[in-house]
Amino acid sequence: MKYIIINKPFEVLTQFTDEAGRATLKDFVEVPGVYPVGRLDYDSEGLVLLTDDKTMQHRLSDPKFKVEKTYWVQVDGVPTDEALTRLRLGVKIKETKTTPAKVRLLEEDPQVWERSTPIRFRKNIPTSWLEIKISQGMNRQVRRMTAAVGYPTLRLIRPSIGQLGLGNLQPGEYRELTPEEVEQLKGLAAKAGTGGGHSGFKPRGTGTAANKGKRPGGKGGFRKQIN
Repeated sequence: MKYIIINKPFEVLTQFTDEAGRATLKDFVEVPGVYPVGRLDYDSEGLVLLTDDKTMQHRLSDPKFKVEKTYWVQVDGVPTDEALTRLRLGVKIKETKTTPAKVRLLEEDPQVWERSTPIRFRKNIPTSWLEIKISQGMNRQVRRMTAAVGYPTLRLIRPSIGQLGLGNLQPGEYRELTPEEVEQLKGLAAKAGTGGGHSGFKPRGTGTAANKGKRPGGKGGFRKQIN
Protein backbone atom coordinates (compact mmCIF):
# COMPACT_ATOMS: atom_id res chain seq x y z
CA MET A 1 0.00 0.00 0.00
CA LYS A 2 1.10 3.56 -0.71
CA TYR A 3 0.54 6.50 1.64
CA ILE A 4 1.60 10.00 0.60
CA ILE A 5 0.95 13.54 1.77
CA ILE A 6 1.26 16.63 -0.40
CA ASN A 7 1.07 20.30 0.40
CA LYS A 8 -1.53 21.24 -2.22
CA PRO A 9 -0.86 24.70 -3.64
CA PHE A 10 -3.42 27.44 -4.20
CA GLU A 11 -5.50 27.01 -7.38
CA VAL A 12 -4.75 23.32 -7.85
CA LEU A 13 -7.55 20.77 -8.14
CA THR A 14 -7.59 17.82 -5.73
CA GLN A 15 -7.76 15.36 -8.61
CA PHE A 16 -5.51 14.07 -11.37
CA THR A 17 -7.37 15.20 -14.51
CA ASP A 18 -9.24 18.30 -15.63
CA GLU A 19 -10.86 18.88 -19.02
CA ALA A 20 -10.55 22.64 -18.58
CA GLY A 21 -6.79 22.42 -18.35
CA ARG A 22 -6.44 23.67 -14.77
CA ALA A 23 -3.57 22.54 -12.58
CA THR A 24 -4.12 19.19 -10.84
CA LEU A 25 -2.20 16.88 -8.53
CA LYS A 26 -0.76 15.22 -11.63
CA ASP A 27 1.42 18.30 -12.12
CA PHE A 28 3.19 17.55 -8.83
CA VAL A 29 2.82 13.89 -7.84
CA GLU A 30 4.67 11.26 -9.88
CA VAL A 31 3.38 8.21 -7.99
CA PRO A 32 0.90 6.08 -10.00
CA GLY A 33 -2.23 4.50 -8.60
CA VAL A 34 -2.88 6.80 -5.63
CA TYR A 35 -6.01 8.88 -5.10
CA PRO A 36 -6.90 11.72 -2.71
CA VAL A 37 -8.65 11.04 0.57
CA GLY A 38 -11.47 13.56 0.60
CA ARG A 39 -10.95 16.89 -1.07
CA LEU A 40 -9.53 20.36 -0.55
CA ASP A 41 -11.03 23.22 -2.54
CA TYR A 42 -9.30 24.68 -5.59
CA ASP A 43 -8.70 27.96 -3.76
CA SER A 44 -7.58 26.33 -0.49
CA GLU A 45 -4.10 25.11 0.42
CA GLY A 46 -2.46 22.50 2.57
CA LEU A 47 -2.42 18.84 3.48
CA VAL A 48 -3.95 16.25 1.18
CA LEU A 49 -3.50 12.54 1.83
CA LEU A 50 -3.08 10.23 -1.17
CA THR A 51 -3.31 6.45 -1.00
CA ASP A 52 -4.33 3.30 -2.85
CA ASP A 53 -5.80 1.89 0.38
CA LYS A 54 -9.53 2.00 -0.42
CA THR A 55 -10.64 1.10 3.10
CA MET A 56 -8.67 3.97 4.59
CA GLN A 57 -9.92 6.31 1.87
CA HIS A 58 -13.47 5.56 2.89
CA ARG A 59 -13.00 5.76 6.65
CA LEU A 60 -11.01 9.01 6.62
CA SER A 61 -13.19 10.84 4.10
CA ASP A 62 -16.65 9.81 5.31
CA PRO A 63 -17.96 12.42 7.83
CA LYS A 64 -19.68 9.72 9.90
CA PHE A 65 -16.27 8.59 11.16
CA LYS A 66 -15.64 12.10 12.57
CA VAL A 67 -11.96 12.43 11.71
CA GLU A 68 -10.83 15.85 12.93
CA LYS A 69 -9.25 18.22 10.41
CA THR A 70 -7.48 21.45 11.36
CA TYR A 71 -7.67 24.65 9.32
CA TRP A 72 -5.88 27.98 9.60
CA VAL A 73 -8.23 30.64 8.35
CA GLN A 74 -7.34 34.24 7.55
CA VAL A 75 -10.47 36.35 7.80
CA ASP A 76 -11.47 39.91 7.01
CA GLY A 77 -11.60 41.74 10.36
CA VAL A 78 -11.13 40.55 13.94
CA PRO A 79 -13.97 38.29 15.12
CA THR A 80 -15.75 39.24 18.32
CA ASP A 81 -16.18 36.83 21.22
CA GLU A 82 -19.80 36.46 20.18
CA ALA A 83 -18.82 35.44 16.65
CA LEU A 84 -16.31 32.91 17.98
CA THR A 85 -18.95 31.43 20.27
CA ARG A 86 -21.37 31.07 17.36
CA LEU A 87 -18.73 29.22 15.35
CA ARG A 88 -18.04 26.89 18.29
CA LEU A 89 -21.71 26.10 18.85
CA GLY A 90 -22.60 25.76 15.17
CA VAL A 91 -24.03 28.12 12.59
CA LYS A 92 -26.93 27.66 10.20
CA ILE A 93 -26.00 27.26 6.54
CA LYS A 94 -29.17 27.18 4.48
CA GLU A 95 -31.22 24.43 6.13
CA THR A 96 -28.33 22.76 7.94
CA LYS A 97 -26.62 23.68 11.19
CA THR A 98 -22.94 22.89 11.49
CA THR A 99 -21.83 20.64 14.32
CA PRO A 100 -19.84 22.15 17.22
CA ALA A 101 -16.30 23.13 16.26
CA LYS A 102 -13.08 23.90 18.10
CA VAL A 103 -12.27 27.54 17.33
CA ARG A 104 -9.65 29.92 18.63
CA LEU A 105 -8.28 33.27 17.58
CA LEU A 106 -4.53 32.92 16.98
CA GLU A 107 -2.46 35.44 18.91
CA GLU A 108 0.23 35.42 16.22
CA ASP A 109 -0.06 34.87 12.49
CA PRO A 110 1.06 31.34 11.53
CA GLN A 111 4.41 31.18 9.75
CA VAL A 112 3.27 30.11 6.30
CA TRP A 113 4.58 30.31 2.77
CA GLU A 114 3.84 33.19 0.43
CA ARG A 115 0.79 32.51 -1.69
CA SER A 116 1.18 32.57 -5.47
CA THR A 117 -1.65 35.11 -5.75
CA PRO A 118 -1.79 37.84 -3.08
CA ILE A 119 -4.93 38.10 -1.00
CA ARG A 120 -7.15 41.14 -1.42
CA PHE A 121 -7.94 43.16 1.67
CA ARG A 122 -9.69 46.41 2.49
CA LYS A 123 -7.85 49.58 3.37
CA ASN A 124 -7.83 50.28 7.11
CA ILE A 125 -9.54 46.94 7.89
CA PRO A 126 -7.27 44.46 9.74
CA THR A 127 -7.18 40.75 9.08
CA SER A 128 -6.77 37.97 11.61
CA TRP A 129 -6.17 34.22 11.73
CA LEU A 130 -8.38 31.57 13.29
CA GLU A 131 -7.69 27.91 13.98
CA ILE A 132 -10.80 25.86 13.28
CA LYS A 133 -11.07 22.13 13.89
CA ILE A 134 -14.04 20.24 12.44
CA SER A 135 -14.97 16.66 11.61
CA GLN A 136 -17.97 17.52 9.46
CA GLY A 137 -17.66 17.56 5.67
CA MET A 138 -20.04 20.09 4.12
CA ASN A 139 -19.09 21.73 0.83
CA ARG A 140 -16.85 24.77 1.46
CA GLN A 141 -17.88 24.51 5.09
CA VAL A 142 -15.23 26.66 6.78
CA ARG A 143 -15.68 29.54 4.32
CA ARG A 144 -19.43 29.41 4.74
CA MET A 145 -19.11 29.30 8.53
CA THR A 146 -16.98 32.43 8.79
CA ALA A 147 -19.17 34.26 6.27
CA ALA A 148 -22.26 33.36 8.30
CA VAL A 149 -20.87 35.22 11.33
CA GLY A 150 -19.75 38.24 9.30
CA TYR A 151 -16.04 37.53 8.71
CA PRO A 152 -15.34 36.32 5.17
CA THR A 153 -12.43 33.97 4.62
CA LEU A 154 -9.51 35.45 2.70
CA ARG A 155 -7.17 32.48 2.86
CA LEU A 156 -7.60 28.89 4.04
CA ILE A 157 -4.85 26.38 4.85
CA ARG A 158 -5.20 22.83 6.18
CA PRO A 159 -2.06 22.02 8.23
CA SER A 160 -3.20 18.67 9.62
CA ILE A 161 -5.59 15.74 9.58
CA GLY A 162 -5.77 14.16 12.99
CA GLN A 163 -2.18 14.12 14.24
CA LEU A 164 -0.72 13.95 10.73
CA GLY A 165 0.85 17.32 9.90
CA LEU A 166 2.59 18.94 6.96
CA GLY A 167 5.88 19.43 8.77
CA ASN A 168 8.22 21.41 6.49
CA LEU A 169 6.57 20.52 3.19
CA GLN A 170 6.33 23.54 0.92
CA PRO A 171 3.58 24.03 -1.72
CA GLY A 172 3.82 21.32 -4.37
CA GLU A 173 6.14 19.10 -2.32
CA TYR A 174 5.13 15.61 -1.23
CA ARG A 175 6.56 12.65 0.63
CA GLU A 176 5.73 9.11 1.65
CA LEU A 177 4.56 8.52 5.19
CA THR A 178 6.90 6.77 7.58
CA PRO A 179 5.87 3.30 8.87
CA GLU A 180 5.10 4.93 12.23
CA GLU A 181 2.84 7.51 10.58
CA VAL A 182 1.03 4.80 8.62
CA GLU A 183 0.31 2.88 11.82
CA GLN A 184 -0.89 6.07 13.47
CA LEU A 185 -3.12 6.78 10.50
CA LYS A 186 -4.58 3.28 10.61
CA GLY A 187 -5.32 3.79 14.28
CA LEU A 188 -7.06 7.05 13.47
CA ALA A 189 -9.17 5.36 10.80
CA ALA A 190 -10.10 2.60 13.25
CA LYS A 191 -11.32 4.94 15.97
CA ALA A 192 -14.32 7.03 15.01
CA GLY A 193 -14.34 10.42 16.64
CA THR A 194 -10.69 10.60 17.67
CA GLY A 195 -7.71 12.54 16.34
CA GLY A 196 -6.54 16.11 16.84
CA GLY A 197 -3.18 17.30 18.03
CA HIS A 198 -0.92 20.00 16.71
CA SER A 199 0.84 19.69 13.39
CA GLY A 200 3.89 21.56 14.66
CA PHE A 201 3.99 23.28 11.28
CA LYS A 202 6.17 26.37 11.00
CA PRO A 203 7.35 26.15 7.42
CA ARG A 204 10.54 27.95 6.56
CA GLY A 205 13.28 27.01 4.16
CA THR A 206 13.00 24.21 1.66
CA GLY A 207 11.91 21.22 3.74
CA THR A 208 13.65 17.89 4.21
CA ALA A 209 15.62 15.75 1.81
CA ALA A 210 12.78 13.26 1.77
CA ASN A 211 10.50 15.79 0.07
CA LYS A 212 9.87 15.14 -3.58
CA GLY A 213 7.94 16.72 -6.43
CA LYS A 214 7.96 20.20 -7.86
CA ARG A 215 7.07 23.63 -6.65
CA PRO A 216 4.95 26.10 -8.58
CA GLY A 217 6.82 29.09 -9.95
CA GLY A 218 6.28 32.69 -8.96
CA LYS A 219 6.24 34.59 -5.73
CA GLY A 220 3.52 36.25 -3.76
CA GLY A 221 1.67 36.06 -0.51
CA PHE A 222 1.85 39.75 0.27
CA ARG A 223 -1.51 41.38 0.70
CA LYS A 224 -2.92 43.22 -2.26
CA GLN A 225 -4.74 46.33 -1.12
CA ILE A 226 -8.07 47.48 -2.48
CA ASN A 227 -10.02 50.53 -1.45
